[in-house]
This record gives sequence, structure tokens and C-alpha cells, in this order.
Amino acid sequence: MQAFVIDAFTFSRLEEQRSGSILVADLPRLSEESANTEGALNWSLQGGNDKLGHAQLKLSVNGSVQLMCQRCLTPFAFDIDSESKLILAKNEENADEIDALLEDDEIDVVVGSKTFNVMDLIEDEALLAIPQSPKHAVCPDLPLASADTTAAIDAEVGKKASPFAVLKKINGRT
Repeated sequence: MQAFVIDAFTFSRLEEQRSGSILVADLPRLSEESANTEGALNWSLQGGNDKLGHAQLKLSVNGSVQLMCQRCLTPFAFDIDSESKLILAKNEENADEIDALLEDDEIDVVVGSKTFNVMDLIEDEALLAIPQSPKHAVCPDLPLASADTTAAIDAEVGKKASPFAVLKKINGRT
């Protein structure tokens, strides 16, 4: 993975903006979660300040990755379209103070630095965007279950053996 390092505080203060594209194959942690390394992610990063004057980064990541369906075990394309706001703190203690001031759970506080790796940030954002258990909406090549079959499966799953029935079997009463 090619590193893209910025001074996060200067980037925010100068309200700089950068954008680009990175191959999934160049993101090792995302590649590990993917069915294959095809595809690319487009990203854009905008520096600025929040309404309280804290240094802020706005990150947008979109693209497609191939994930393995946990139901049918075939790969499928999953579209990532993620935007996040990150408030920069000088250290962990400062991050906790800022986090306590914020009323918005959608905004994350991270520790900024003069050697802030943007590629790690992009990869983190993509990893957070993919589901823990990826599945097709409707798996291909699997027969669609009828309402009767679904009801029968649900009824069977709903049946639980009584703990007393187990005791009856132990005592020889069936």
C-alpha cells in the first residue's frame, strides 16, 4: 500500500482538499475481508473546522468490493458509499474531552498528527462500511422458499424440547 501522509492539523487549517482512487488490492486488511481483490475505491478528503473551531476532516469513500455471501458462499459485489466527519484531537486525553463536548454520535474524534496516514483512514472507513455477515438480498441458484416451507421451518425452529421430557427419558418414562 502506498502511503499518503499529511500533517492533519495543517491540512485542516488550510482547508485543503485531496481526492483519488485506490485499488482494493492495495489495501491489505480490506483485501483479506474480500472474496477477491478486484475493484477500486474512490475517495475525497476535505480539511476544515467544526462549529466549535476544532480541526476537522471530511472523508468520502465509494466504490465496489467483492464479498463472500455467508448464505450461498458465492462472491457478490457490495457497493460502499460512506461519508464521515472526524474531529482531530492533539492526544487521547484531548480526544476524550472533545468527545464529551460533542452532541453528535455521527462524528468521531481521532488523534491527529504531523504524519497522519490517509490510506489507513480510507481503509478503516471501507472496513466499517462492509457488513459483518455479508449476504445477497436473494441468493442466485437457490430455490425460493414458499410461504408454507418458511412457516414449517419457523415452526420447527420454535419447538424446544422440554427439560422435563429429558428427565422422563433418563428415568425411563416415555
